[in-house]
Amino acid sequence: MADKKIIFVAFAIEDERQRDFLKGQSLLTSSPFEYVDMSVKEEYESGWKDKVRIRIKKSDGVIVLVSKNSLQSSGQKWEIQCAKEESKKILAIWAYKEDRTRLEGVYTKEWSWENIRDFINSL
Repeated sequence: MADKKIIFVAFAIEDERQRDFLKGQSLLTSSPFEYVDMSVKEEYESGWKDKVRIRIKKSDGVIVLVSKNSLQSSGQKWEIQCAKEESKKILAIWAYKEDRTRLEGVYTKEWSWENIRDFINSL
């Protein structure tokens, strides 16, 4: 397998379980990809934007989990903007099969192994 890619996962806190599913999916032995998750596991009390920017800068790319919760998540919106400012490649995927929320400024794809693998392999 190729070198591990460092991926920052931007998600609304309400979608934390979906982030965990994404991480779990990458650990499956038959998974076509492997990555290091740089997402924030718990909220920073102060200076969080500086700490997140450092994580995004260290990342090879950013996966955005899009859901209806994303519309109200100021932290996730900031993370997406930061990734763009740092010229990081972004893959936005829908966090849930039945939720096709559109976020301005990101093109969202279906959550599939193929889409995730292709993105990670493109980094």
